[in-house]
Amino acid sequence: MDTNIDSIPELLFPELSYQITGALFRAHNALGPYAREKQYGDLLEKELVLLSLNYIRECRLGGSGNIVDFVVEDKVVVELKAKRILQREDYEQVQRYLQESVIRLGLLVNFRNKYIKPVRIVRIDKLRR
Repeated sequence: MDTNIDSIPELLFPELSYQITGALFRAHNALGPYAREKQYGDLLEKELVLLSLNYIRECRLGGSGNIVDFVVEDKVVVELKAKRILQREDYEQVQRYLQESVIRLGLLVNFRNKYIKPVRIVRIDKLRR
């Protein structure tokens, strides 16, 4: 086991992630697991305003035409889902958003679950083809 402190990866934007995650939990607590994605987005937007966080909603990234749900503080992509189960393509979608931008961190959350668990997705610097 390597105990070298230099080998521990850096946690990207811990305070900002904590604030966004709290806002996601509050939105889920208010609406429960059976609302529509747009309703969660509307409530998340209100929470971000209350936190005085800068954000862009439904932002077009790059030249691909992909539209991300939220970009917060130009540092974190937030992708909302309201579906029975997350699929591989949902994770890949967030990674594509990160690849099309200079943003290094994405949060993917599925509100349909009884208990939400936002997933941190870190930008892969070089995608293997």
